[in-house]
Amino acid sequence: MKRRILTAALVMLLLSALSGCAGHSTMNKKKTYETEIQVFIAASLERVMTELGDIYHTAHPEVKITYNTDSSGTLLTQIKEGYECDIFFSAAPKQIDELEKEGLAQKRTRANVVNNQLVVVTRKDSGTRVKGIDSLPDAESVALAGGGVPAGQYTRQALMNLGTLYKVEDVSDITTEEISYALGGVPVSEQDSVSKVLTAVIEGSCEVGTTYYSDTYGYEDRLTILEAVSYDLTGDVLYPAARVVNEEADEAQNAAADDFLKFILSDKAKAVFEAYYFDTEVE
Repeated sequence: MKRRILTAALVMLLLSALSGCAGHSTMNKKKTYETEIQVFIAASLERVMTELGDIYHTAHPEVKITYNTDSSGTLLTQIKEGYECDIFFSAAPKQIDELEKEGLAQKRTRANVVNNQLVVVTRKDSGTRVKGIDSLPDAESVALAGGGVPAGQYTRQALMNLGTLYKVEDVSDITTEEISYALGGVPVSEQDSVSKVLTAVIEGSCEVGTTYYSDTYGYEDRLTILEAVSYDLTGDVLYPAARVVNEEADEAQNAAADDFLKFILSDKAKAVFEAYYFDTEVE
């Protein structure tokens, strides 16, 4: 009888100890972050901002950075529709201009972060006759971003300044059908982001395309840059960022968003941007 009582007591003691260890383990779990910020970034910024986010998180493990990546036009529409956003990093000033006009940008937070450059690219083995943007009519097919995408707007602006397209007040209104006609009937495949333009060229579904210089990073062995399009044709390809009015954000979230925007503008961040082919000499 005593042996059974002793055995039962030992079992109860063991169960109690295991329960206590489990409870202790649960209580000592540390939160990986204390606040989260929503950062909307143009598709052409995805790789460099992923690296910058990792660098920032190493120094600030309490802050979780969640990126929403798409074309700048789509991101602006989402913000206007009420999507929660703390920072908007656009591939063109136009979207930030509209953000400010709508009263959705926090005052005195706008800054030009980097400059980029439009390039005409083809796959290494394409054998294209195209030499640059002025010889796009020689292409078998062309991949272009749509009129709502900054890269598509810069392409349209360059073609308009070359005299290939008629002058219009808003280049985003020019359709791909009109571009195809102006190029002598060359098939134009409209893409909703520069990343998809790049994919179309790399996969060979289109002979040439226009994208950003920064997007060619990592594809040097698969792409040939036929021309870096002059700023005289496109204007500066500025990427501005601004804090967005977020009524759902608490004090910690606002402080983290302010600090992350400050980090993006730092010398440390500039070195990373330059490694990804962005120009940080901006006003």
